[in-house]
Amino acid sequence: MTVNLTETRPAATAPAPAPEPAPAPAPVARPVTRVVLEVVKFGVVGGSGVLVNFLVFNLLLHGLGRRAMVATVLASCIAMATNYIGFRFFAYRDRASRTSRQIVLFFVFSGIGVVMESGLFYAGYHGLGLNGPFGANAVKALSIVLASAFRFLVYRTWVFQQDARRAA
Repeated sequence: MTVNLTETRPAATAPAPAPEPAPAPAPVARPVTRVVLEVVKFGVVGGSGVLVNFLVFNLLLHGLGRRAMVATVLASCIAMATNYIGFRFFAYRDRASRTSRQIVLFFVFSGIGVVMESGLFYAGYHGLGLNGPFGANAVKALSIVLASAFRFLVYRTWVFQQDARRAA
């Protein structure tokens, strides 16, 4: 029997450890997607505020016989208060934490929105004579839509500012 001493056998190697999975990258929403999501959340909170606004407005105007301007201003103020809660804890919960500055800005800009909404309502209700049940609600709806565009811009820009540490 002959043994070949020149032949070498490969050394036994331990199986290579499985590579560790790379950490999943943080989800990065594209700016357009982020704004669309923000608009949807704003719409959900705003929609609930509109519902409160219309319910209180119609209760005061048609149910309790209050004057139209009193009804629209009170309804807008009550909706404003309920909207703050929705914006702070739902639509903009990822933004900078609540501060007294944020609260003051919210109510200042919301107050400007109420003035805009009330002025538009006054123009339609008294100026255009749209003072029946359908006309009053149509003017109220239009005034809410126009004032809401203003509110969206100022809330996202100045009130619920993006926290730079969270945006990174």
